[in-house]
Amino acid sequence: MANASVHAQRRKHGAIETAMSKDYLPVRLSHLLRYCSVGAIVRGPDYLMTVQDIREWTARGGGDAGRTIPYVEQVKSALGIEQELREPPTARESHAGRVDGVPIPAMRFPTWMKCPSCGLLHAKPWRGLQPGEAARCLEPDRKKCPERPELEQVPWVLVHEAGHMADVPWHFLAHSKASEREQKQCRADWSVPYLHLKTEDAAGRILQCKRCGATASFYDSTRIPYCRTRQQPWSKEEAEMDTLALVLEINDARVHSPCTRNALVIPPESRTRKGSVVDRLYSSSQMRDQIEQARTPLARKGTLKIIASELRCSSAQVKKAIEEINKGYPLCGKNITQGLLLESEYQALVNEIPNLRNDEDFVTRHRTSAWKSMKTDLNTEPKPRKLVDAVDRLIAVDRLKEIMVMTGFQRLGGQLVPPDIIGQSAWLPALELYGEGIFLSLDAEKMRKWETNPSVVRRAEDFRRRFGNTGLHFDPEVTVTPRFLLLHTLSHLLIRQLETEAGYPAASLKERIYCTSGGDRPMAGILVYVAVPDVVGSLGGLAELATPERFLRLLSGVFTHAEWCSLDPVCAEHEGQGPSLLNRAACHACALVPEPSCACGNVLLDRTFIKGEPATGIPPFLDFDD
Repeated sequence: MANASVHAQRRKHGAIETAMSKDYLPVRLSHLLRYCSVGAIVRGPDYLMTVQDIREWTARGGGDAGRTIPYVEQVKSALGIEQELREPPTARESHAGRVDGVPIPAMRFPTWMKCPSCGLLHAKPWRGLQPGEAARCLEPDRKKCPERPELEQVPWVLVHEAGHMADVPWHFLAHSKASEREQKQCRADWSVPYLHLKTEDAAGRILQCKRCGATASFYDSTRIPYCRTRQQPWSKEEAEMDTLALVLEINDARVHSPCTRNALVIPPESRTRKGSVVDRLYSSSQMRDQIEQARTPLARKGTLKIIASELRCSSAQVKKAIEEINKGYPLCGKNITQGLLLESEYQALVNEIPNLRNDEDFVTRHRTSAWKSMKTDLNTEPKPRKLVDAVDRLIAVDRLKEIMVMTGFQRLGGQLVPPDIIGQSAWLPALELYGEGIFLSLDAEKMRKWETNPSVVRRAEDFRRRFGNTGLHFDPEVTVTPRFLLLHTLSHLLIRQLETEAGYPAASLKERIYCTSGGDRPMAGILVYVAVPDVVGSLGGLAELATPERFLRLLSGVFTHAEWCSLDPVCAEHEGQGPSLLNRAACHACALVPEPSCACGNVLLDRTFIKGEPATGIPPFLDFDD
């Protein structure tokens, strides 16, 4: 099924394998948890296929494939996940053209094909063909289809909101308007093609049975029963639903929506010394199991000696490592608080970490002192001074590790289907993404005064009301407040400015918004970062932009571009645009970014919170005073 780019020498690779033809499709590793994840329809060079669930992601010996990801107990706790996290199995194309490793299984789907010339439908026409042989039209009347062209897969599937997917029941659909007696007389038979899918007319596409003459029209989003069939094309579990399913084109976004959750690895788990005895022992459950199974002192002594030999250390070092693990290594006395994902990350960002090593998975450099000291050199320049005053903290994140976990997928925005379909797996597919970033937080007192301005509150209330009516939910959960709307819009403008000035493609950047106004520890921070499934994801280019002088120029451009859009005054004066009218002064020309970059689906954006609006009494954030 999928792995990282086959052309990248140092990156992990993956391949999607169709069981019937043993064809392989290279896929980016990060796509395995999203666009090419379980239940998705993937377009190969010759045909369409769907990725099978993780019960089928097995090694040659029959066990679960993929490496267990260590040091993620805090991540699992913050995300409310109990299962083990494993990387998807990977494969690599060898010089001989073979694929070494464990490819992820897929099956060809949809299983129906049609003739592009006469429209005759064929069920699994590739059965009995030789490898490389193309399926061709079997219309017996040569006058109707003289060229016998190669068949193409039909682009429609049947999808149910419970997460099920199947082939469109073409026979049922063609006879849906026939009488009950006619339906009984003409029974389905897939051994010989007899259904024609004709061109569109005003009523939609026309299906015709040439055996009995029954005809029916259908169109995208046609509702029909989900007949008793498998829950997924490859699964054994059957489903018979009372509610109707939809006939959709395969490229419809409602066919498959992957659900992933992300969190950063922070101290103490980010501080483990790679390659140490305790690290290698902690990362090897097999070694730990060997020690546990040694029941007698003599057996334990022998086991410790064997493991010490494997780790090239002494038995005493192994024994000490076991003691550390039993004490709770690497957390060692740290209490894990359930659910406090962003709060824990925020504290890790704003608090300086003592004795940092460059090989840790969370490395920050605090630039705040140097940032504040610039103010003495900006006496005659009001805007730069305001920018320095507005930013409370500036931190370069030289290295970070993000864990991306696939929790399931949805169809039609309905029920969440777990990666193993049945919800009984002891593990979830996940990825370690490495990168770097820039973190800034805004001045707490300035933010507190600005967000209580009556005009600001009224404008934010419109957003809150609209958002509440949509029923949308984001992960992490979003509370629509003036503070969040300001931070989110500022984050998008920063991403676009990085693309313009620093050459970073906006689609490669991500955002994390740290926003709370109540409690003992209010947050008003933004992390813009890049993260890829490779340790070379942190090369220093993005983090170096947190140098105070360079960041001042960058941030100045952000606030300048907030003031004007090429579609103004239309954009600036808009009462509501975008999905569910959840944006106001924000459009593709000013504040929207590629979908993978945004944590909130490119909604809840408004430049007015940054630039102000004199007509309604909303002050510019930089110019706001008591």
